[in-house]
Amino acid sequence: QEELQTTNQELQEKARLLAHQNQEVERKNAEVEQARQALEEKARQLALTSKYKSEFLANMSHELRTPLNSLLILSDQLSGNSEGNLTSKQVEFARTIHSSGNDLLMLINDILDLSKIESGTDAVDVGEVRLDELQRFVERTFRHVAETKGLSFDIRMDPHLSKSISTDAKRLQQILRNLLSNAFKFTHSGEVNLIIRPATAGWSADNEDLNRATDVLEFSVSDTGIGIPTDKQQIIFEAFQQADGSTSRKYGGTGLGLAISRELSRLLRGEIRLVSAPQKGSVFSLYLPQMFPPTRQVRKTTDAAAVASAAIEAARVAAERRAVSMEDTNTFAGVEPQPVPAFLVNEANDDRDSVHAGDKCVLIVENDLTFARVLLESAREQGFKGIVTSHGTAALTIVNEIVPSAILLDIFLPDIEGWRVLSRLKNDLATRHIPVHVISTEEARERALQSGARRFIAKPIQSRKAVDDVISDVKRYASQEPRRLLVVEPDPGKLSALREYLGGLENVELLVASEGAEAAALLRDGGLDCAVVNPDTPNLALPELMNELRETGGSIPTVIAFGRRTAASLGAASVASLERIPGVHEVHSMERLLDEVVRALHVDMNHVKDQQRKVLDDIHRSTQALAGRRILIVDDDIRNIFALSSVLEDYGVDIRTADNGREAIALAHKGDLDAILMDIMMPEMDGLETMREIRKIAGCKDLPIVAVTAKAMKGDRERCIEAGAWDYLSKPVDREQLIGVLKAWLQR
Repeated sequence: QEELQTTNQELQEKARLLAHQNQEVERKNAEVEQARQALEEKARQLALTSKYKSEFLANMSHELRTPLNSLLILSDQLSGNSEGNLTSKQVEFARTIHSSGNDLLMLINDILDLSKIESGTDAVDVGEVRLDELQRFVERTFRHVAETKGLSFDIRMDPHLSKSISTDAKRLQQILRNLLSNAFKFTHSGEVNLIIRPATAGWSADNEDLNRATDVLEFSVSDTGIGIPTDKQQIIFEAFQQADGSTSRKYGGTGLGLAISRELSRLLRGEIRLVSAPQKGSVFSLYLPQMFPPTRQVRKTTDAAAVASAAIEAARVAAERRAVSMEDTNTFAGVEPQPVPAFLVNEANDDRDSVHAGDKCVLIVENDLTFARVLLESAREQGFKGIVTSHGTAALTIVNEIVPSAILLDIFLPDIEGWRVLSRLKNDLATRHIPVHVISTEEARERALQSGARRFIAKPIQSRKAVDDVISDVKRYASQEPRRLLVVEPDPGKLSALREYLGGLENVELLVASEGAEAAALLRDGGLDCAVVNPDTPNLALPELMNELRETGGSIPTVIAFGRRTAASLGAASVASLERIPGVHEVHSMERLLDEVVRALHVDMNHVKDQQRKVLDDIHRSTQALAGRRILIVDDDIRNIFALSSVLEDYGVDIRTADNGREAIALAHKGDLDAILMDIMMPEMDGLETMREIRKIAGCKDLPIVAVTAKAMKGDRERCIEAGAWDYLSKPVDREQLIGVLKAWLQR
């Protein structure tokens, strides 16, 4: 009985302990639930805070850029002194205003960059970056600065370097631009150098990405400038901090450049180190892994504090991502998320999400989705990535973001004609080098070749082999180096002058012939991309030779007739026989000859000499395309209307204005406009709704509309294009860009 009583007491004690443990478990569960609710509440607060911050930045960007638009455009107009009625001091005042406005714009852009980095919304676009192209970028950007300041500037690359690095090209250029700008700013005599070389040490011991990398590159920017004291070498990497922060400091600036560079280097999985001494100069070293490492994996831990910290961080990141997603799909602050624009829907399941810098990519602009998929499949089989769209405006948007190796262009598109797309591409110096292969009915062949198409493919294409042949030709031309140019001229003096004038084009092999038989043999052999021919060359019957090549299926280059006698001395029959040959262009000046050759060989403007680039710039700055054109400016801010009108009036443009959407629609109904510049943020009826209504008007389907907005958030271009715009300009509008875009759309 005593044993039973003892056992009973023990059981009762265990029951009490179990009850107590149950209470503890319930209490802990309640604490966990409370902590979970607190985390969710913090996440909601963070999401709301991030949303408010994004909306604030978007709106402030608009409010700051709008007055800057007028300030920059009008000050640029004044500094030009086109009427010659300003004194030299007044011109200098205008230049100072313009320079100060540009400084303010750079500050706004820096603040937006820093905000994106802090909020985790600055994505990295990793691709292959060729080091020789990076070297040319630095040379173009800073050589003039060095010459102006009288400094020695050298770019040295280790001969053992590989040809490329896997990273974000835009971010790497931004870091180097900031570091070199500071070096030139604080150096008054001596030299500034950039050295690119392999590195085995120099970075922090705790940088896992660099420690694990197989190869690391060092981008070292050295100068002989004022140097930085040891006690200031850390704070200069903080936002809005400078080594000299006193009110009497000698050097201006905001102190954002190095802060942004440090954060960008971390995004690229590298770091920046500094070695400096006062009056002895500085060395900023950027260390980057040669191959961008894959996404880090979070290691498991049993530490309760670490788990809680990780949970809070995960909630914060998730909240910010939700906020960013809300921001990206909002047209304006407070508007509900909108669906993805229809013209950007990936119906063909193409490679648009996996294309990186350096990839060989074909842009397929085709109204027939089934045929587009056949082209895409063939392109993939031959080593290309492919992007498919059926809309011309979408194609222009994609070209602005991803420079393709070639474009396959259908003419009959649902939004705008392919001719408009081809004209826009070939009248823009930034895109005219991209080879365009037009796919359409036979009647369009001559027009396509005259408009600058690389090749014409007649529909219907009746077999898969024919499709593969088209892509094979695209591949051959995209990889062909160098391009082959033939110059035919019987006069030795003129031949020498042409050779010198056209020489120096990068990746172009120049062949010459002074006799007709020799020229004909070279043309029959094939493999030529362009031929500059004097039709008066003895023993060269150009029309008959071109017909022979066409009938035998030979390779036919673009032929440019140059140097022949006057039409009066040749006679009407001879002139007509030359003009009837498809693909033959005739020019009468050396400048036009250079322009046609560069276009025919699809030479990138970055690969021509400075002197040649100046000639091409002068040609394409011609204002004949704008004279007499009727352009409607729609903006609710009278300052912007005045600024844009002041620019366009100098080019002989007939200006119409409207300060709201309804007035713009009424003017569009009259049907006498050549183009519209449409502001997006307007009260009552915004620019997006206005464009949608204008596109419903029967006579406005083919009217070029260029969206002009100060909003600089992700997705704005796509929303403008979907609403009916053909192009997009962000405020403050650059004068040259404005004229270039309008000329490209209004060229005939």
